[in-house]
Amino acid sequence: MVAQGYTREEGIDYDEMDVKSAFLYGTIEEEVYVCQPPCFEDPYFPDKVYKVEKALYGLHQAPRAWYETLSTYLIENGFRRGTIDKTLFIKKDKGDILLVQVYVDDTIFGSTKKSLCNEFKGLMHKKFQMSSMGELTFFLGLQVQQKKDGIFISQDKYVAEILKKFDFATMKTASTPIETNKALVKDKEAKAVDIHLYRSMIGSLMYLTASRPDIMFVVCACARFQVTPKTSHIHVVKRIFRYLKGQPKLGLWYPRDSPFDLEAFSNSDYAGASLDRKSTTGGCQFLGRRLISWQCKKQTIVANSTTEAEYVAATNCCGQVLWIQNQMLDYGFNFMNTKIYIDNESTICIVKNPVFHSKTKHIEIRHHFIRDSYEKKLIQVIKIHTDHNVADLLTKAFDVSRFDFLIADYSISEVSFEGSGPIHLVADETVYKEWEDRMERAATTASSLEAEQDSGNINRTQSMATLNESFP
Repeated sequence: MVAQGYTREEGIDYDEMDVKSAFLYGTIEEEVYVCQPPCFEDPYFPDKVYKVEKALYGLHQAPRAWYETLSTYLIENGFRRGTIDKTLFIKKDKGDILLVQVYVDDTIFGSTKKSLCNEFKGLMHKKFQMSSMGELTFFLGLQVQQKKDGIFISQDKYVAEILKKFDFATMKTASTPIETNKALVKDKEAKAVDIHLYRSMIGSLMYLTASRPDIMFVVCACARFQVTPKTSHIHVVKRIFRYLKGQPKLGLWYPRDSPFDLEAFSNSDYAGASLDRKSTTGGCQFLGRRLISWQCKKQTIVANSTTEAEYVAATNCCGQVLWIQNQMLDYGFNFMNTKIYIDNESTICIVKNPVFHSKTKHIEIRHHFIRDSYEKKLIQVIKIHTDHNVADLLTKAFDVSRFDFLIADYSISEVSFEGSGPIHLVADETVYKEWEDRMERAATTASSLEAEQDSGNINRTQSMATLNESFP
């Protein structure tokens, strides 16, 4: 039985809109009534309605009701909620730790001690009707291959689906996702295209950026023209698909044997947005050689200089670093004085110089918290040569040689600065052969409650992803 939640109006039938998925274990605190299902009306009481006691799929209160039920149960059994991520639950036993991550009605968990995992499965089975799907192999559309030397995350099955959906299976391939020196403009004189098709293609690509940062910049650029898309815009989108056809099996590789130092890269493209001359912010954060977060976003202000654009980008990167630092505390890691690599000397001088002078007094005050973070030694800013700034990939288009260089799988020893790792995507054929034979859904899932989830549920926010990544 599914409630027709879409017929309700905010402020009248409920107070807060939440995600669409729902659960049957939560208790509804409000007084809610639903009509009898069509074709299943009670012949003796056709005009009566049902009073809801438990959460139903479709009700806007259902997700919160389920979360309260689950979190209360876990806290009562020795877990604590994450400080930053409230869907993360942690339990420590002497020197071991058990981590439980909840997403809607899916749960993934891991521990440094296998017996803690077994205890958790037993704990959940006592209270809920759950199914244990074994080792994590598939989660929220991401294929996860756990190997002895690391973890490989990809979406090649999804790539094949969207190529088939939009009839690109037989198209020619492209070497890069976007051409250089061809800025996207409104192009009012060009012919309009099917707006629903354009938005569908953009939405499909946005979902793919969860594991493919190599297309992040161009997808975000194309997403700005969803109101009145023209033929020139859909031509660029089609090139992205042709690039994916040529590189369908790239994914993120997280090596087991790699340093575990948090460091970040920041960059910007001054006045790169042709419509309003705003700059583009690009940033990425690593744990050793493991990319865990990346950003590509048009700035909200019009920068007066390259230095200002770089300063705003560095501030954005600093904010992300501080968030990661606090998140990692829940995992038991304390990262201080995190390195942020910047290729603009003037920006570094502004961060280190506490004096507001005529060149920087016009910059909005909210961007200056990076100075406070520097003074407290939460971060340090380090000059890096532009050629080695991997965040460059998230700010502009490149020719084939530069693009391939940025995404190449090169080792740390080939880079001129110490301790940094390149973004790299890896195409591992053995992974995909194994995948053809094994495609299990990972996590502990409420089997009796399985409902088809909207593929757009894994929203990374406009142009930010928080998974580790690698490049082609």
